[in-house]
Parts: sequence; C-alpha cells; structure tokens
Amino acid sequence: MYIDANLKAYLHYITNKTTAHNQDNITRTNAYFKFYLKFPEIKWAFLASIVSRNAGWNMTDLQMTPFQYLLGKQERERLFMTYERANWLIFSDAYPQLLVYQLSKQNNKPMFDLLSLFHVSSYMIKEWHYFWKYCDENRLVQALIINEQNVIQEPVIKQHYFQRRVFHQLPYQMQNFFMMNAVLLPSMSNDLYGAYVHNFTNRTNRIQLGKKLASLIFSPTVYKQTFLFVKYCTHTGSRRDYERFFEASQTTGNPNLANGISHYYTSRYYSKGLVSIRGCKEKMDSRCTSM
Repeated sequence: MYIDANLKAYLHYITNKTTAHNQDNITRTNAYFKFYLKFPEIKWAFLASIVSRNAGWNMTDLQMTPFQYLLGKQERERLFMTYERANWLIFSDAYPQLLVYQLSKQNNKPMFDLLSLFHVSSYMIKEWHYFWKYCDENRLVQALIINEQNVIQEPVIKQHYFQRRVFHQLPYQMQNFFMMNAVLLPSMSNDLYGAYVHNFTNRTNRIQLGKKLASLIFSPTVYKQTFLFVKYCTHTGSRRDYERFFEASQTTGNPNLANGISHYYTSRYYSKGLVSIRGCKEKMDSRCTSM
C-alpha cells in the first residue's frame, strides 16, 4: 500500500500522541478531558474522563489497609492489572478516533478512513462519517459506548488468564457481592451521583451502565456540578479528590496514583508480556451492529 508524506505525518502524529497519553491512568484521564474541552460536541470524551477517574480510584483502593488485610499482594496486583489492561485497550482504540476527528476539523473534511489503519472497527468508521454529516451527538456517544465494551470483551473479559486468575476468584466475586462495581459522578459539594453494574463480565450490562451514566452526566444539574469538579480538581487517583468536599469527611489514608503505584504495577505487568501491543484489538463489527 502506497502511503504519501502527508499520510505518514498523520499516522506518526496519532501514534505518538496516543502512546504518550496512554502511559497510565492519570495521563489517560487528563487526555480525555482536555480533548473534551476542545471539542465539547464529543460528549463521550467527558464520559470517558469520569469513568477513567473511577478506575483510578478503584486501582488506588487496592493499596489501602483494609484491602491489604483482605487480599494478598498477588491478588491485588491481578485486580490492578485487570483495570489497567481494560483501560489501556479502550484508550488505544478510542484516542486515535478522537485525534482523527480533530484532524478532520482542522482540514475541514472527513478523514475517518484513516481509522482502518489503526484497526478501528468498520462499525465506528461508519458512525464517525454519520456524525460528520448529521452531528447527532447522542448517537455517537451510544456508538462509542457499545464499541469500547466490545473492544475489551475478548482480550480482557474472555481472556483465559483473566478468566482463571481474576473473574473466577473470590476477590472479584466479593466486588459483586458488596456492590463495588460502581461509577461515581463527583462534585465539589455533598452531592454524589452514580450507577452500579452487577456482573461486570456481562457485555450487555456494561453497555447499559454506560448508557445510564451518559444520561445522568448530561442531565443539567449533574453536568454542571460534575464538570466543575473535573475542571478544578486535579486527578490523583485518591478518593480524597472528592471526599474532601463532604461536610463530615475524614481522611481515609488513601494513597494516590501519582506516588508511583501505577508505574510500579504497570511496568511489572508489561514486562511479563501480559499485554501485547499488536494483535490485541478484536474484530467486532457484527457484535457492535447487533447491539
């Protein structure tokens, strides 16, 4: 396939930007929100920044004293890496889509055919073309929610290692039992919104959670409070980011991802070869269109 100089430049730009922002939970979270500030019509980017914050909180929770008593080091590491791999894969798939939209805006023409070079599903390429033509913001949110849950279905949810070492083990079952699979929408007040998903391994349940969160986040009252929180509260990975606004909040002793926790676990994880940069994205066009 012949690739001209301009196309090479685009591919280089997208690849480098995606790699730079996919280092850890904090860089991903910030990248999603910064993109939303530039392009607020892409509502999914704001939703993704909130969900990514929650992933960071869940990952940091594993370093708190109660979890250290309940779970062994290996169990906590496996749970941490389940969050990390899922969010790394989603960003690897989604951020090139956002950058191609940015390039399309800059060049005043749709450039979404570039997405096939990043192994983005034909389902999403069609959805981006539709959005460019009709500007249906809510439809694009729904499409991205469906697509990204399909992205993680095979390489995370159904992957043999995670099935055997995580999803069929007691720590994960405890999360279901204690309703810990919740996504919170924080604010700089006592108000705290959110939604819960039972049986996270069920793709339909995850998609329904995403749709419910999108509907809640973009309701007028919740959006204003959540946006102000995200805009003015630096993401550290600690639940103290939002707990400090509770009138009766007390310190939880919660560490944060900025202190090296994320780097330590992530570097160990990739060095073991548990994430493959190539071949980790699955073909899911038929699954997406059937949702």
